[in-house]
Formats: sequence, structure tokens, C-alpha cells
Amino acid sequence: MSKKSKFNREEVIANATNLYWEKGYHATSMRNLQDAIDMRPGSIYAEFGSKDGVFKASLQHYAQISIEQLQNVRAEYSSPLNALKTFVKQAVIETQKNSPSSMCMLAKTVAELTEEQAELLNIARDALNSVEAQFANLIKEAQELGEVTKNKDAAELARFLQIQITGLRTYAKTSNGDIPLEKMINELFEHYPF
Repeated sequence: MSKKSKFNREEVIANATNLYWEKGYHATSMRNLQDAIDMRPGSIYAEFGSKDGVFKASLQHYAQISIEQLQNVRAEYSSPLNALKTFVKQAVIETQKNSPSSMCMLAKTVAELTEEQAELLNIARDALNSVEAQFANLIKEAQELGEVTKNKDAAELARFLQIQITGLRTYAKTSNGDIPLEKMINELFEHYPF
């Protein structure tokens, strides 16, 4: 008979995600991790294999949350383009106040890691690509409804949007919150050929 875990795996991963998102991979010590997820090293190794195993689970968790958030916003709007715009506002504006870091955890990870952590770096890249693929799906849907011109490549528009989100989040961090983010996002959707 297998032992039942004395912890909630989803809660542990969510807490680890917040810690890694706030501090980054390298600045998170094993002691920080133990405190954040309330597990001893032996339990961490038994459940996740290593600190890297917790980080992998955190990256996947973060990407899944982003995709679910996008799907939830899409369910609220009849317009895929308005859903995308709302998602961008949430990703850029709300993270300035309500998140462990105003930076995207995946972009932050890609910027922080080197090829020495190739496996983790590839997981972060793949997760970013998964989110971008969801953007492309919404853009294709918007094209079918006539909200976005069909002569634009949905994958290119999705890539452009991913770059804009990363750029706006980074720029907001450097400006101490003194920029009109909502206005900038509205202008992005008004002036770029979406």
C-alpha cells in the first residue's frame, strides 16, 4: 500500500512558483524553497527529485495558469480580439500590483538561465511557445470572424503580441508605474493591424 502524501502537491507547486517568480532560479536557495513550500529536503527530493524538479513543475504550472486565464477570458467575450486585449491588460497591468514579480516568470527565466541549465531553459522556452500558440489560435479565430485581416500571418501576429507584452511589462517595471499602461495597450490594438 502506498503512503498518502502529507501535503497538497498543487499548493506546494503554487507556493514554489510564487517564490521562483519573485526571486528567480539562481537567487532561490534550498532553504528559501523549504520555507516557501513547508517541506524538508528529503521530502522535496522524494517528490520532485531535486530543486530543479520543483522549478520544472513551477514553470509548467505558470504556463498552464496563463493558458487557463486566456481560455477563461475568451469564454467571457464573444469577440476573440476583445478577449485577447483583456488578457493583455490583465497580464501587463494586474501583474504590476498583484503578482510576486511584474515580469513574466517565463521571460524572466529565459533571461536568467544559460545553456548550463539547458533543460530548464528549454522548458521555459517551450512554455512561452505554448502561450504564443494560444494567441495565434485566438487571432485565427478573429480572422475567421473578420476582426483581423486575413492577409496577416496569425503566428507572426502572436509573436508580435508576445514581444509587446514582455516589453510593456519590462518598461512598466523601469518606469515606477508612471506610464499609462491601459492607454498604451488600447493604442497597440488600435494602431497595429490586428
